[in-house]
Amino acid sequence: MRAGMLEIDPLLYDFIAEEALAGSGVTVDEFWGALEAILADLGPRNAALMAQRDELQAQIDDWHRSARAEGRGHDAEAYADFLRDIGYLRRSNDPVAAATANVDPEIAEVAGPQLVVPLDNARYALNAANARWGSLYDALYGTDVLSEADGCGRGSGYNPVRGDQVIAAGREFLDAHFTLDSASHRWAARYCVHNGTLKVRSGDGTQSTLLRPGQFAGHRGPTERPTSILLRKHGLHCELLIDADHPVGRRDHAGVCDIRLESAVTAIMDFEDSVAAVDTTDKVAVYRNWLGLMRGTLETAFERDGATVHRTLNPDRSFTGPSGTPAKVPGRSLMLVRNVGPHLSTDMVTLDGEPVSETMVDAMVTALCALDDVRGHSRHRNSAAGSVYIVKPKMHGPDEVELACELFSRVEAALGLDPHTLKMGIMDEERRTSLALAECIARARHRVVFINTGFLDRTGDEIHTDMEAGPVVPKAEMRTATWLGAYENSNVDAGLACGLRGRAQIGKGMWTMPSEMAAMVTAKVQQPMAGASTAWVPSPTAATLHALHYFRVDVAERQRDLADRAPSPLASLLDIPVLADGRRLSAGEIQRELDNNVQGILGYLVRWVGQGVGCSTVPDLADVGLMEDLATLRISSQHIANWLHHGLVSADQVHATMRRMANLVDQQNSGDGAYEPMAPDYDSSIGFQAAVELVFSARDEPNGYTERVLRSRRRQVKALS
Repeated sequence: MRAGMLEIDPLLYDFIAEEALAGSGVTVDEFWGALEAILADLGPRNAALMAQRDELQAQIDDWHRSARAEGRGHDAEAYADFLRDIGYLRRSNDPVAAATANVDPEIAEVAGPQLVVPLDNARYALNAANARWGSLYDALYGTDVLSEADGCGRGSGYNPVRGDQVIAAGREFLDAHFTLDSASHRWAARYCVHNGTLKVRSGDGTQSTLLRPGQFAGHRGPTERPTSILLRKHGLHCELLIDADHPVGRRDHAGVCDIRLESAVTAIMDFEDSVAAVDTTDKVAVYRNWLGLMRGTLETAFERDGATVHRTLNPDRSFTGPSGTPAKVPGRSLMLVRNVGPHLSTDMVTLDGEPVSETMVDAMVTALCALDDVRGHSRHRNSAAGSVYIVKPKMHGPDEVELACELFSRVEAALGLDPHTLKMGIMDEERRTSLALAECIARARHRVVFINTGFLDRTGDEIHTDMEAGPVVPKAEMRTATWLGAYENSNVDAGLACGLRGRAQIGKGMWTMPSEMAAMVTAKVQQPMAGASTAWVPSPTAATLHALHYFRVDVAERQRDLADRAPSPLASLLDIPVLADGRRLSAGEIQRELDNNVQGILGYLVRWVGQGVGCSTVPDLADVGLMEDLATLRISSQHIANWLHHGLVSADQVHATMRRMANLVDQQNSGDGAYEPMAPDYDSSIGFQAAVELVFSARDEPNGYTERVLRSRRRQVKALS
């Protein structure tokens, strides 16, 4: 279909004309005319910024080659001067004050977990949107957080011994966070409400109330026999469900059958790293799901245990407040959406016969689909503040952030939106952004609502950017590298210095082991302790368990404590994680690292390319499930490329390892009926060949990104089906 100078895939054209534009007040010609003007004006600027990335990388490569040739050790100060000279390092001492307005409290005020979910799957998207509330009992019963010793195993049916263990853990949670003035929740025999106050009667007939009465937020049902009690701490809600006839409630002295926690306060609906959208068919499916979420109409059905399950968005939750007046709390996560990065192009729209910037198409369609929500016409409204929250990944430095802001302004004008309706999440996942985060925030100071550290992509960028500096350390050692601690701290420090407290989220990265919840509960508390108001989780269950940390840690107080911390030295941020002079890895160490990298690449790629699964849990060499996406793929491919380049491994060794690991991955996927084995005919396996191409082209891929290989190979598979 043609519109002006644009050629548009009919699938996209029809979706916009027949679905997305309905009721918008924007005509088809206006929409495509505005997009054409945006692409014509801003497309060349984006292309110039992408070319600048390549120019800077070439200069950095030359710097490191010269340093190695001359036998110079790493000099962080000299390196910083060099990066300033070429325009890579942009740090200003001028104060920055974010000025974002009309931000929903879930982002500005409430600290809590954040789900990230692929938007090509309607069921997953609905699950994430509905993960605002989660059952603590289910999360404890169904994971490894509680011991399975002494008859407390999960088993195939309900185990009352484990159930009692869960109830006891729930009471410990209540005692820790909603302490009674003269008793324990363990002794509770009845909860009731009297004159707007929560009363708890113990088994011996004594009565107590909350030590902090203001934590009582409401109830449902009669005051003398409520069916639920709503509590609140640190802005997060906790609901006690009471039903003495429920199988669990019958075993509880007070009839409590569940404790539900406000869990995924926000959720990122992802167009990017967790999605395998390679053509117009795929992309329109993603856009359609976003439209359904923003209009509140998305629904899906699936089979479970022989029955059809229908899933829709949950409504808000109604209670009677302490004063006796109606009170509502949100029933759904506040949804953000992550568009693709500025380095990608798409042929679903062409201008003068050439593919166009995909992130520009994303911005226009994302905003159009959200118009009903902005105007308050959605069946289940997302943003009460009337904002659209767009996360922008893979931006390198302030100039790219500034162009993204201009793109948003052009989209707002085209669709009749107020200025700064489109808010921006800046993903601090590339080194050039890390080094100039305050300046990036300054460029987006009227839009910024989110910054976060992305250890995975940041590590991939680190390896690629300093590829010529020398062989990097094994991946496990990256987590203790000097630059990583400095990076994690400087992200929080920059956010606080720029006034994001009470205005925007400061986030931390993903827990990548979905089945290892006991380890997560132990480790992930460090993220709110570090001053992060949100952190990524891989599932609704993980969100509920991670919420425990936000009940425990007052993030606002932690941020106040950290506000005066001395910033990390620039030298720490520019520390390069290469093997120390004189250190030699053994052949066994090298092979184990290579096995680990290759197995992860193959396990992920074969599903991405063969089945179109953009994010999946891949068993590692020890059969521990690890969540893999494009960021983890970038690390592994860059790591192998680095060791190939510096002679730690040979091409023959990599090829042999790939064939051996392909057999292992085939075995690990033997129960998947849709899986196409790679062995023994490796040459005809598109997934296997994708892995080979990815590794051996990794050093030359711009910024080490993986999408070119994956998209072309996935299209190859689709063309054969």
